[in-house]
Amino acid sequence: MKTEIHIKPIHYTKTWPIRHSVMWPNQSIEFIKLEKDAEGSHLGLFVGEHLTSIISLFHTQEGLQFRKFATLTEAQGKGYGTQLLTEVFKSYSNGSVSRIWCNARVEKAKYYERFGLQRTNKTYRKGGIAFVVMEKLFCS
Repeated sequence: MKTEIHIKPIHYTKTWPIRHSVMWPNQSIEFIKLEKDAEGSHLGLFVGEHLTSIISLFHTQEGLQFRKFATLTEAQGKGYGTQLLTEVFKSYSNGSVSRIWCNARVEKAKYYERFGLQRTNKTYRKGGIAFVVMEKLFCS
């Protein structure tokens, strides 16, 4: 019997445990909380009833930014994150936004290129990790 996979909106506080354990496990839980979390939209991919992958979406003047995209370490490599990000692109590539962008860890940039995001010349470091701004533009 195949386990059901579904994506649905979640409360932003539900993203925090995965953000913390996957992205910044050596920092305090406060480090992964975003000042504008309450203003964003947050999606979770569930395997059965188990929250496995999360993404946070924020509408900005520059378009739709996705942040804090993470999949539980033990579930990585199974396509869950890809399913979640594919759903985001499907939902927003209909002309509702002209740009989707993220601040990607440089070591993950090739993954985002698979979705049509391109590296920009904007880079920075946070917590000793190199980041690059990546974007996908949509014709309006």
